[in-house]
Amino acid sequence: MSQTESQHPPDNASRPWWRRIPLTLQIVIALGLAVIVGISLGAGNPSSSNAAFINNLAIPAELVLKALRALATPLILVAVLHTFMTATIPGTAGRRLALLLLTNTTVAILIGLFVANVLRPGTWGSLPKPQTTIANANIDPWGLLKDAVPEAVLGPLVSNNVIQLIVVALCFGIVLRGLKSEQIAQAKTGYQPIEDVIAILFEAVIRILNWVIALVPFAVFGIVAKTVAEKGFAPFISLAAFIVAVLVALALQACYYLSRVKFGSWVNPLRFLAGGSDAFITAFSTSSSTVTMPITWEVLQTKVGLRESSASLGALVGANFNNDGTALYEAMSALYISQVIGQHLNLGQQLIVVLTSIFASVGAAGIPNAGLVTMTLVFTSVRLPTEYIALLVTVDWFLDRCRTAINVMGDMTVSAVLDGKKPRYEEEDFSKEA
Repeated sequence: MSQTESQHPPDNASRPWWRRIPLTLQIVIALGLAVIVGISLGAGNPSSSNAAFINNLAIPAELVLKALRALATPLILVAVLHTFMTATIPGTAGRRLALLLLTNTTVAILIGLFVANVLRPGTWGSLPKPQTTIANANIDPWGLLKDAVPEAVLGPLVSNNVIQLIVVALCFGIVLRGLKSEQIAQAKTGYQPIEDVIAILFEAVIRILNWVIALVPFAVFGIVAKTVAEKGFAPFISLAAFIVAVLVALALQACYYLSRVKFGSWVNPLRFLAGGSDAFITAFSTSSSTVTMPITWEVLQTKVGLRESSASLGALVGANFNNDGTALYEAMSALYISQVIGQHLNLGQQLIVVLTSIFASVGAAGIPNAGLVTMTLVFTSVRLPTEYIALLVTVDWFLDRCRTAINVMGDMTVSAVLDGKKPRYEEEDFSKEA
């Protein structure tokens, strides 16, 4: 679930005035200043005397992207381990929950790729091609299976191989969860050293990430000013098309959710939308699924009418794994950038994007700006140049809010489907009659 705030935000009263400005407003201000600077430097026709200064404008964006690439793999590793150690997943319901989450995420990614292939937003504009080209990749299931097993335990942290990273994280997560149960059974105390260590590591990485996120407005200013100065506003035409394409894909995903609610539960889709309006608005306004989580859990019971167990599984447990909107966005971003730079991703490479986006979304839950962080891993998996992610940062602040609302809607859909075909009040009436 994507979010722009840490899980434990500091008290605003104790922060300097410039740090009290919301990140979204900082980015908007950076965009405005960047356009002014870009126009003053030539707006597509810069003079040779300004060339060196214009090139230096991209340095903040390069530093931010390097930091995100460095943090992505350890962040996902500790996030998956933290989720495994803290989530309470019942047996039968847990298996059904896992199937629902996997299905929803897969459908979201396929919808994203379908819309990106049909609308082709990247063809509305162009950017200089990178010096390195994308190697051809064919569908090789056995090759993907062999590549999923790393040669060294720490290898995925160095190579940024997200599939190998998730395999390692899942193996350690399952083992550590078993060790945690044994410790609790033997010690009969609340002391959980394994969970405490992982929680500390997770919090440490999150705080470092917050330092990097604080520099995003500088990165936006630099990359937009450099792009406007060198190319004018032509490259941003395709970004407008990309925004439209993402919104269309998210709308289709919302329609898929409503169809699941209609045919998979007793809840009326209109009641589902009306009851969840508070959660959707909160998700969009805060861009944080974690902040929205208690509201989601409450409206599922009080306004939609679900059982507490179903609301808890979808809104509290499932939300730790569910990241459909972000997975959709990452897949579309990879295809969009490949179109912008004129390099075609064949079917095999798009399959790799699907698999990588699924695995990356597993570790993205609870991470601030999850889509921006894990996108570096998706791009690396198909050898797309990660420097073009800086272009997406300029619109990520808006699309992040939209996909967060879809993430929350996905959590609510899972809860509704888990609640079954019979309303809670019918069971209550039956028990009273009995």
